[in-house]
Amino acid sequence: MKIDAAIIGGTGIGNRLLELGGHPIHIPTSRGTLRGRLIDHENYRILVLSRHSAGHKVPPHRVNYLGMAEALNRLKIKNCLASAAVGCLRKEWVPGTFVVCSDFVDLTYRNLTMFENSVEHTDFTNPFSENCRQAMIHSANDLHIPIQPKGVYLAANGPRYETPAEIEIYAKIGADLVGMTASSEAIAMREAGINYGCLAVVTNLAAGLGEAELTHEEVVEEMNRAGEKAVNILLSASTSLAEAG
Repeated sequence: MKIDAAIIGGTGIGNRLLELGGHPIHIPTSRGTLRGRLIDHENYRILVLSRHSAGHKVPPHRVNYLGMAEALNRLKIKNCLASAAVGCLRKEWVPGTFVVCSDFVDLTYRNLTMFENSVEHTDFTNPFSENCRQAMIHSANDLHIPIQPKGVYLAANGPRYETPAEIEIYAKIGADLVGMTASSEAIAMREAGINYGCLAVVTNLAAGLGEAELTHEEVVEEMNRAGEKAVNILLSASTSLAEAG
């Protein structure tokens, strides 16, 4: 069975992708069984996974990143795109802004790797696949959706939000966005030999940069508003990657 691409939906996007129909698929791996759906989009078959599982039940530090990467590797899927809800360290990038991640700083301390029992040093000069990045940029442009073509994603472990002092430090080391998942996914996918790109959706200014306290409900509300556009970008980009072979 040939599967042309994969999409991982994060907060506010995972359930929306699962609602597109298709049929369920269970993928056995050494790290447990992965559950997703296969959908047909413009004559291509796309595997859809919900990062936090249906109903948003799995916290960021418990997501089965290595299992997802192993599953895609077993299915010989070449390209994987994902969404990520993020806080923003740049005040000009207001909630609802789409950003194609171009680099990351991993401060999760998860020590996550596919190579627990061997010595493998993987190059991360380009942490996110350039082909995946360009596919999302071009798709957004074709859909007339404004998008920022690059941004540095800093990953914290969560599930708590960051403190204002932490955000101040993150800004000083060059972060544009802050989240809890994309670096772990990027590491696992790169080590599994899968091209990976991440579409970040700004849901709020990071701690200390705005007036209000941060809430998960605020994040979900913004992702619901931006969800349709995000899904359209991801589906269009997946199709263009599949067409390119």
